[in-house]
This record gives sequence, structure tokens and C-alpha cells, in this order.
Amino acid sequence: MILRLLRHDSLRRRIALTIVAAMLASLILNAMFVQVAGIWARPPIERSGLLEQIAATTRVIEAAPAELRAQLASAASSPTLVVLWKAHRADFDLPGTGAPVEAGKVPALRQLLGDNRQIDAFNPDDWPQGNPQAHYVALVRLADDSWLSFTPPQRSWGLSFNLRIAVIIGLGLVATLLVAWIATRQLANPLQRFAHAARRFGGDIKAPAIHIEGPHEIRQAIIAFNTMQAQIQHFIAERTHMLASISHDLRAPLTRMRLRSEFMEDLDYQRKMIRDIEEMQSMINAALAFFREDTHLEPCTAFDLSELLQTIIDDYRDQNIAIDFSGPPHLVYYGRPLGIKRVIVNLLENAVKYGTQPRTVLSRDGHLICIEVSDAGPGIPEEFLQRVFDPFFRLETSRNRDTGGVGLGLSAARAIVREQGGELTLRNRSSAGLVARVELPGED
Repeated sequence: MILRLLRHDSLRRRIALTIVAAMLASLILNAMFVQVAGIWARPPIERSGLLEQIAATTRVIEAAPAELRAQLASAASSPTLVVLWKAHRADFDLPGTGAPVEAGKVPALRQLLGDNRQIDAFNPDDWPQGNPQAHYVALVRLADDSWLSFTPPQRSWGLSFNLRIAVIIGLGLVATLLVAWIATRQLANPLQRFAHAARRFGGDIKAPAIHIEGPHEIRQAIIAFNTMQAQIQHFIAERTHMLASISHDLRAPLTRMRLRSEFMEDLDYQRKMIRDIEEMQSMINAALAFFREDTHLEPCTAFDLSELLQTIIDDYRDQNIAIDFSGPPHLVYYGRPLGIKRVIVNLLENAVKYGTQPRTVLSRDGHLICIEVSDAGPGIPEEFLQRVFDPFFRLETSRNRDTGGVGLGLSAARAIVREQGGELTLRNRSSAGLVARVELPGED
């Protein structure tokens, strides 16, 4: 089971390896801290190595006459160990009585000084905080009741016990966070690319398949998504081809009907029939244009959305049609400019044709870009606010055959917006009129 887990690149394997790597990194950092920072730590004097150094020196100085011991102690001193001899214990400036050391527990002391030697130990923490004399000190009583003190200056500073524990815990957390960050990046990058490709497919039906990468579970999800994407693309292509073929094939019988209508003697009936044929011809032409645009998507590019809207509004002003605009002077958007232009033109055409006081508002809220086209017209009944997006659906009271519309404008506009990951909605104003709201995804 363990071998199979380690052999396959799966999420379980990566999580297990992350835990093991975090533990190993924590142990390595703590071992380095203990090894490198030995002079910072303040272990008990028995673990400082000081007691082993004093045994031989004590035996030599104790064997010398009392009048020579001070000189011998000075001669035995070095930069790493200061040795002092005093006739009385009180002559040493020490903080209290110190902690007794059992010589029998230290082999070097037991061998050279015996088991009954009085040795008092002082740690740096025994002195008041900030005292310059805070050192490790070993005080040894000689046979004639005189005393020797041993002080290593290089062991006089360092970290307290609580601080050492805090450092060890901190190093463990740092190691764990570092390993977890690296591991999560390795897992997150394929997921982010997967999510980006999925969003791209939502805005571009012809988006390429996603590159298969990552752990076994993510690769399986990508394979399933690529399969679904290929099926959707095939289905849409077949549907578009079929509808385009049907629309194209209808032209021939319509042409024959038009020719036959020319030979009708009833002029009123002929006029009605020609009108119906022309309407059907307009619907077919619009359907073919719709299908062609569905299969030939415009490439995405960065452009100034605010400048595009103002250019459209200027074109209407050249036709003596006033349209108010509100929004930032510049707003860069990555999308399909011709498609966006067609959507806004369609909405403005409706606002100008069926309403008054057309107005365009461009705004940005975080990751959302909004374009609102409003008018002060009659609006649309609430029950038809969604149905107007159905292909070839027209409102009899506001959109009739005389306007030339075939009911594909809003359908095409919503399709274009959704191709770019956005949404087009309609709502009636509280006073009077209609608001068409285009929401497009943007990046900060």
C-alpha cells in the first residue's frame, strides 16, 4: 500500500510527502540551531563542559603551598577560562550560595578529587539581569578550606531557556510553512491554470484543450473536462452547420415563391405575399449572419472601452441624436471590441427607436465592468423581460414588421456578451423606461 502510494503521483502522495518534508526540515533546522548556537544557549553547568576542565587544575594548585596558589591560579588562566584563588569564600563576589554539584556524577571529578569534594556552581541566570559579572562559575573548596573559582568568559551570554524553546517552536513553524508553501504552489498552479482554461472556454467556445498536468486526481479532472469540451464543441458545430444549411436551403423555394407571386392577378394578395416572403428572407439572412458570427469569433485584444463608447455616441450625435454618457475617461478592457460595439449599438438602437432620452453609463466595481443603456420609453412588460432574448421573438406593441427587426438582435447581443464571460439583463426603471445592463468580467 505504501509503495503504491509513493509510486503514483497523487494528491495523497503529495500530502504525505509534504508532511514528511516539513518534519525533516523542522528537525534539520533545530539540529542546526542546537549545533551552531551552542554558545548562545544557557545549559546547566554540568552540561557546559566546565567541570571537566577544572579537575586537573584543582589537583595541581591544591598540591602547591598556599603562598604560591594565587600565582599558579593566574598562570593557569587563559582567555577561555579565568582561575582565581582566595583564602576565604567571602572574598568572591558571588550571588548567594550557588547550587551544589555532586562530584561522583562527573567521572573526571570523581577520579581526581574524590566523591566528597564540595563544589558549588553558578549559572548566568543567578546574577541580576544586566550584571556584567553574570557568568558560569564553579567554586571548588580545597583541603585547607581555601577556594578556587573557575569562570569561562565566552559562556557568559546567550539565550534563556524560555527563549530557546520559543526559537525551536518558531523554527518548526518556519520549516512547516516553507514546505507547505512550496507544496501548495505545486498543487495550486495546475488548479489555477485549470480554472483559467475553464473560464476561457466559457467565453470562447473554440478554446483549445487544457494541458494535462499535476497530480493524478487533477489530471483525471482535466481529461474529463477536455472530453466534455470536445463534445460541446462538436455538438455546437453540428447544430450550427445544420441550422445554417436549413436557412441556406430555404432561399431557393422562397425565390420560386417570389417569382410565382409576380404572376398573381390579385394585387392585394400579391402585396401581402411579397411582404411575407421578404420578411422570411430577412429572417433567413439574419439567421445566417448570426450563425456565421457564432462560428467565426473575433480574437480578443486590449482596448479602451470608454473611448469605444464615446466613439459610438459621437456617431449618433453626427445624426443629430443626443445620447448622454457618464463614466471614466479611460478604461482598458481585454475582449472583443467589434462584438462589444455591436451589442451597444443594438441596445442604443432600441433605446432611440422605442424610447426617449437615451443614456449610457460606464462604471467599474472591483472585478466587474458595467455598461448601462437606459431610456425613458414605455419599457417592456415584466413577463416578457426574459422572452425578448429568445430568437425571433418580437413584441407586437413595440416591434412590428415595419421596423425591419426579426427578433435576433437581443439574442445575438446576449450571446456575444456571454461569449466574453459576461451577462446581459433587462429591467424596467421605477419611473418609466428600460435599463439594459451589460456586465463584463474585468481584472484589477
